[in-house]
Amino acid sequence: MDAGEQLGLEGMPRRLYACTPSRLNTWLDCPRRYRMTYLDRPMPSRGPRWAHNSVGSSVHNALAAWWRLPERERTPAAAGTLLARGWLTDGFRDAAQSAHWRDRARAMVERYVASLDPSDEPLGVERTVATRTDSIALSGRIDRLDARGTELVVVDYKTGRHVLTTDDARGSLALALYAVAASRVLRRPCRRVELHHLPSGEVAAWEHTDESLRRHLRRAEQIAGEASEADDAYRARVPKPRRGDAPAAAPPLGDTALDDVFPPRPGALCSWCDFAAHCPEGREAAPRKDPWSALPEG
Repeated sequence: MDAGEQLGLEGMPRRLYACTPSRLNTWLDCPRRYRMTYLDRPMPSRGPRWAHNSVGSSVHNALAAWWRLPERERTPAAAGTLLARGWLTDGFRDAAQSAHWRDRARAMVERYVASLDPSDEPLGVERTVATRTDSIALSGRIDRLDARGTELVVVDYKTGRHVLTTDDARGSLALALYAVAASRVLRRPCRRVELHHLPSGEVAAWEHTDESLRRHLRRAEQIAGEASEADDAYRARVPKPRRGDAPAAAPPLGDTALDDVFPPRPGALCSWCDFAAHCPEGREAAPRKDPWSALPEG
């Protein structure tokens, strides 16, 4: 019997907490945002889309599509064409700003793929990996999974304004969990994780040990335990509808029983929260940013 299916109370199988690194990090950032993202149904309305997310998604999509081309077609120009063809326009101030950033992103991906060997086929592009422990069922999607010698390497693309450091790679819960899951799925060692910062061309890397990966996994289980208990409290307050019944409306903020379980964590991140319109504490903590505010000038 799989360890994740051990019998719990009254002989019932233990329910694993299904999660992604994003779900775990959302709980850490703000339990209230976690509730609105993953539990409230219908989901509360989100604010406007962000221009920096449009840039990031456009770049990720272009790089994934580039690796799916036949090897002879993997040229820098092809990467630029894919970027322009799939450009996302949400969140920009106007068409001129969108066009400016499309050209910048095009140059970015062309410069990046020029540094790659088109014949060095990755083991996975936008590859989903999954694993489980006694308490969690974890899944996630890796931007790129390389094979280098006998080992695997997790590659994550970044397009933000800040140049990343070794500490960012070492401390990333998501990258460590991807490494654990990839190693278990493909039965090959995976300890190296890399953040490829396309605007600067810098690579921030970290070589995990078996123990450091275990620490990240234990941390994930701890976070999942907290979130799972909160999920149970939510379900007790908002029972799942029976077949044929209309879904129960999510309790409004101010429901003391749930607000104690899903408290807001006001801070600078509130400026960027998709649910700021529904959170008085967040609006008071930090003014709302324009959708294009995260884009560097120039």
